[in-house]
Amino acid sequence: MGALDMVAARVAAGATVQFRPSGSSMVPLVRSRDLVTVRPVDPAKVEVGDIVLAKVAGTVYLHLVSAIDAAGGRVQISNNRGRINGWTGHAKVYGICVAVEGARRPRVDGKIRQ
Repeated sequence: MGALDMVAARVAAGATVQFRPSGSSMVPLVRSRDLVTVRPVDPAKVEVGDIVLAKVAGTVYLHLVSAIDAAGGRVQISNNRGRINGWTGHAKVYGICVAVEGARRPRVDGKIRQ
């Protein structure tokens, strides 16, 4: 189990988690080792452009929602460089990024799962 899998398990259980992801796929929204805060999310309320913690094809990503299939109960996950990771069901969308380096992300109100 990788580090993001453990974070996803905690968020899925209802915890708010802060961690420092590595990599450059989300620059400039999230830079490598930026402190991000992720809270549990109601997946039916996410929008294109939200940064979510989701599992796609067995891998957990902190990436963007790039498309929504509301009727199918799924979202498409992509990085910030145009690479599409794939579609995943609402059950595998665990959390939403609410802050990066302490700066609040836009449009998160009403999406947090209580």
